[in-house]
Amino acid sequence: MLPTRPPDVLAHGLGGRTDLPLDAGAAMAGGAVAVAVSFLALAALRRRPWLDPERGRALPPVVARVVDHPAVRGTARGVVLVLTLLVAVIGLVGPPATEDNLAPWVLYVVFWVGLAVVSPLLGPVWRAVNPVRTLARLLRRSSAPSGRRRLPERLGYLPAAAVLAGFVWLELVAPARADPRLVGALVLGYLAVTLVLVAVYGEQWCARGDGFEVLSTQLARLAPVARRADGTLVLRNPLAGLVGRETERRGARPVGGDQVPHLAVVLVVLLGSTGFDGLSRTTWWAPYGDSVAAGTLGLAASVVAVGVLYGAAVRLTALASGSAPRAGRTGSDRASFAATLVPIALGYTVAHYSSFLLVEGQTAAILASDPFATGLDLFGTAERTVDLRVVSPTVVAAVQVNAIVLGHVAATVAAHDLALRHDRDRARLGQIPLVVAMIVLTCAALGLLVSG
Repeated sequence: MLPTRPPDVLAHGLGGRTDLPLDAGAAMAGGAVAVAVSFLALAALRRRPWLDPERGRALPPVVARVVDHPAVRGTARGVVLVLTLLVAVIGLVGPPATEDNLAPWVLYVVFWVGLAVVSPLLGPVWRAVNPVRTLARLLRRSSAPSGRRRLPERLGYLPAAAVLAGFVWLELVAPARADPRLVGALVLGYLAVTLVLVAVYGEQWCARGDGFEVLSTQLARLAPVARRADGTLVLRNPLAGLVGRETERRGARPVGGDQVPHLAVVLVVLLGSTGFDGLSRTTWWAPYGDSVAAGTLGLAASVVAVGVLYGAAVRLTALASGSAPRAGRTGSDRASFAATLVPIALGYTVAHYSSFLLVEGQTAAILASDPFATGLDLFGTAERTVDLRVVSPTVVAAVQVNAIVLGHVAATVAAHDLALRHDRDRARLGQIPLVVAMIVLTCAALGLLVSG
C-alpha cells in the first residue's frame, strides 16, 4: 500500500523536504561570487568567440541510421501515443483518489519533470514523439506538415508561452489540480484543441504553439549530442547550441532558435513559475495558504519581476555592447541573448524538481503495476512503498545549489560569447548589466530555496 500523502504534493517540486543542510548567507554569497568570478575570468581570457554549433566529433554513421530509421521513430511515436491515451483513460475511469490513480503522477512527475531532464540529455525528444503530430499525420494519412493558414510570424513563441503559463498555473495554483478526473479530461482536451490548431496552421503550430514541444526543443540546445546543419550527429560542447540556429532534421529549414521572436517570454514564464514555487513554500507566504486569487497574483508577479529584470538587463547590455537596433539593423541581435536563459531555466528545474522526480516518481512506478486497481501486479511493484531514503538531504542540497549556480555560470559563458560576436571592443563593459541581473537571480533563487 502507498503511504498516505496530501494530493497537492504533486504541485510542489521540492517534495516537502525541509531538512536541507543549507546556510542561506553562505549559499547566496557563494553563488554570487561564482557568477562574478566566471565573468571576470572570461573577460580576461576570452577575446574571441569560441562556441561553434558546427564543430564536434562525428558519431559513427550507424548511430544516425538507428536514430533515423523509420521503424524506430514509428515505434516510439506509436508507444507514446498509446501511453498518452491510456493515461487519459486511467484518469477518467480509474481509481477516484489521487494517491491511487496513475494519471496525476504521470502528468506532473513523469512527463513534466522528466521532459525537462531528458531533453538536455537526448535532444528534442518531444518533437520526435509528440502525440499531437502523430495523430495529425494518422488523420490525414500523410506526413505533409501544411495547414490551411500560416501562423503570423509576429506571434513567434507567444502561443507556447501562453500554454506554459496555463500549465504552471494549473500545477501551482488551481484548486483540485491533482483530481484524476480533471487530469484525464485535460489530457484529452489538450489533444483535441491542439489537433484543431494543427489542422488550421499545420505542424508549425507544434513548433511554435505547443509549449511542451517548444520547451523540450529549447532545453535540447544543451544536449551534448546534436546535428550539424548537414544532418551529421556530433558530440559537441553543450553550450554551442546556444549560439546557433536549430534544424528540425536533415535538410530542413531552421526551426526554433533566435530567429523566432519571443523566446525569452517562454523561458521567463518557466523561471518565474519556478521562483513562485519556491516563494509559496516560505513562511512569508504561509498566511496566503492555498488562496487562488493570491496564488494567481503571486505567480503573475514572479513572472513579471523576472521579465522586467531580464528585459532591462538585456536592453542595457545591448546599448553598451553595440548590439542595440540601429538604422539598417533589426532587433534580432538583441533577441539572441534570450538563449542565455536556457541553462538558467534548466538549473532552476533541476534544483526544484530533481528530488521530486526521484522520490515521487516511485509512486508512478508502483501504480503502473495496477493502473485500474483490479489486483494486477504487471511489473512486480504493486506492493512496494515509496523509499524516502533514496536520496539524502545532503545530496539534495548539493544538487540544488550547484544546479542553480552552474546554470548561471553557463549562461554567463554563453552571453560572453554572444557579446563578442556583436562588438569585441565593448563586449566586456556591455555584459555588466546582464551579469548583475544573473547575480541577482542567483541570490534570489538560492534564498528562496533555503527559505523553503
